[in-house]
Amino acid sequence: MTRPAVPSAILMAHLLAGAAFAGTLAGSNTVTVAVAANFTAAAREIAAAFEDATGDGALLSFGSTGQLYAQILQGAPFEVFLAADEARPELAERDGLAVPGSRRTYAVGRLVLFSAEAGRVTGPDALRDPGLRRIALANPALAPYGRAALEASRALGVEDVVRGRQVIGTNVSQAHQFVRTGNAELGFLALSQVVRSTEGSRWLVPEHLHAPIRQQAVLLEAGRENSAAARFLEFLGSVAAREVLRRHGYRTEPAAPPGSGGP
Repeated sequence: MTRPAVPSAILMAHLLAGAAFAGTLAGSNTVTVAVAANFTAAAREIAAAFEDATGDGALLSFGSTGQLYAQILQGAPFEVFLAADEARPELAERDGLAVPGSRRTYAVGRLVLFSAEAGRVTGPDALRDPGLRRIALANPALAPYGRAALEASRALGVEDVVRGRQVIGTNVSQAHQFVRTGNAELGFLALSQVVRSTEGSRWLVPEHLHAPIRQQAVLLEAGRENSAAARFLEFLGSVAAREVLRRHGYRTEPAAPPGSGGP
């Protein structure tokens, strides 16, 4: 597949604009990682544990899965892609952007309906409140959590309500910001964003109401020769990393052979 040429200086500026260093990056090698926005807090913890365990550093850049994949298509120098879905890592493999056989499920996300107001959300009936004005969700075209929100709304029979009052964020982090700042009374968010919060109210959306949010990782061609990139992918399946996942509200699945994409 032919990709449009983008000057390297522009690519690096675009990459670093949303990036955060993990630790001091004092290790002998560094891996650049594109990370889905919902995984921000967990990724930072995992990157710090990775540096402690291996001496390698991880440079993290956050965005919606769709935005990050668009950057990869344009030649952004990411070496590992932690998506919030299965589709983009599979596309990356198919289109020659990723190392064949490296794709695997690293986490299964959970969707929640959240309000910053205590007691407002006790279940799906919060979506039928006649006084409800705005509902925040991530852009369904770019973010798997936004797509899951619409699937759940459809299953609950309130899709028209949600579409008529939706406030769209470019990613699930922006949707969270809309709710936190009062620009939306409710929001469909990732459980990981509010799992540690004692404020507000939330309802954990049953998984049967939407397709599983299997989040997959893949080694990109830019990282093929970087041993730190391979070690980072391996570390995602470690006991330490899986404990971080559980603390942040993600579900893990039994390990599957690399390349299978998980169960």
